[in-house]
Amino acid sequence: MKEIKVAESDFEQARISFIDSNNYKWSTIQCYYSMFHAARALLYTKNYREKSHYCLIVAIKALYVEKSLFPVHLVEGLQKAKTLRENADYYDEWSEIGAETILKLAEEFLEKAKQIINIQSENN
Repeated sequence: MKEIKVAESDFEQARISFIDSNNYKWSTIQCYYSMFHAARALLYTKNYREKSHYCLIVAIKALYVEKSLFPVHLVEGLQKAKTLRENADYYDEWSEIGAETILKLAEEFLEKAKQIINIQSENN
């Protein structure tokens, strides 16, 4: 699935930005987009499309979290990553701690999304 490939690529670039370059701003932004694309993949498997970043989060809560298919802490992590990404993008504010936190959440988010998509593919 294209969205998962994009999410994996964004995550790998985030990891490189964090570890190899100490570029915490770009790592933060790339982590968010990894999570964003993984979340889009989850929506697409249910034949939905998002209208905004905010709506994507609401949809993941309704379709996955409320049905106990996806951990709430990961959706809260997506919301946190969105805020950190906006701060980095629009206000030039970021931190090593924020980037490190989101890097861990992005990895977990991506792995859980892939697991769910694989299960759904097997059931179809």
